[in-house]
Amino acid sequence: MHSTPRFLQGVRAFEGQGLEKPFLLDPALAYVVPLGSTAQPLYFRGGNSTGELVYVVLMRDGQPMRYFPIGARESTHVALRVVEDLLSDTRVELHAAAPEGLSGTLVVDFGMVEI
Repeated sequence: MHSTPRFLQGVRAFEGQGLEKPFLLDPALAYVVPLGSTAQPLYFRGGNSTGELVYVVLMRDGQPMRYFPIGARESTHVALRVVEDLLSDTRVELHAAAPEGLSGTLVVDFGMVEI
């Protein structure tokens, strides 16, 4: 069975809109599973430059799928190891939430494999 790794990754500046208001970090941090394929999330890594807790939300078709809290000036690594399949035409996006007015930089790296 052939598989292709796919990544949503980058270093992105942000300004918080409130912890209850996640926002799309960047349109480049979105992926749609091609028709006839499935994708399996493998891991999430993230880093936070600020002195406050922030979090990244993996959104699936506009709904929260997983939350990844990242502490103040900390990093996180979460192995997902095929928690569930993402079916054809599923859209995933990386959103972030931070306290209102907080600005900083997030490093994000979400890996999956397309089958």
